[in-house]
Amino acid sequence: MTVPLDIVTDPVHGGRWTSLASPGREWLWHRPDPKRHQAAPGAAFVDAGGLEECVPTVRGDPDHGNVWSRPWTRDGAAESIRCEEFTLRRTIRATADGAEADYVLAAGPGFRFIWAAHALLDLSADTTLHLPDGAPTRLFPEAAALVDRPWPDGAPWISGAWPAPSGVPLDRLGPDDGTAVGAVVDARQACVHDGPHRLNLAVHAEGQPVSVALWRNLGGFPRHDPYRSTGVEPMLGRVFDLAEAGPGDAARVPASGEVRWRLTLSTACPCT
Repeated sequence: MTVPLDIVTDPVHGGRWTSLASPGREWLWHRPDPKRHQAAPGAAFVDAGGLEECVPTVRGDPDHGNVWSRPWTRDGAAESIRCEEFTLRRTIRATADGAEADYVLAAGPGFRFIWAAHALLDLSADTTLHLPDGAPTRLFPEAAALVDRPWPDGAPWISGAWPAPSGVPLDRLGPDDGTAVGAVVDARQACVHDGPHRLNLAVHAEGQPVSVALWRNLGGFPRHDPYRSTGVEPMLGRVFDLAEAGPGDAARVPASGEVRWRLTLSTACPCT
């Protein structure tokens, strides 16, 4: 059975998605912080939850990208943001089994970028994540103490296979164990199972690298005041930090000057 999804966005504050709800269920996790509404370009990222649009990078400089801290413009069903090197336009609409968001990034040919729908989800410790078994998965250095081999000196990531790359099981979100792990899976969609509830997130982009990023924070971040949060993040690109992107690891604007992609969200998961 499929059910509708209702989406609320806040264009004044970075285009952030503040609600992703199915009947009786809010999917987005929130961590209220008054600094989120005061953010301006150049500010340190404020982890208030919801879904943030991260472009042209997630980690690195600027932290979580350029657009989360800038006001967007709404024109009918479309919302847009103009930055120095690019413009981004987003149009969200309801579908029979959820919702979809169409994106257009315009920039000079050859411009490289990472985009992530940085969705922090409100999930129980019994939640399971479903991606294709054996999918190539990159683990990032915060997982160094958990892997089944020494971390190579200076390596920005190591590779393994979903669901337990290098011996780190990523498909379960509990119990809380004081760890925080980032990973990028070579897949275009992920299914979230939390009790009877289902959420499928997928990204479609012709001619561009697509993946699903995972931020599994089971009370290990930040060290001074840890909390629990789970990011399931459809992505263009295959790394968190644009500065670490090798050939094929980032989206690239073609001669047309535009990259188009679609994010789909559904309460029906093909894995069930």
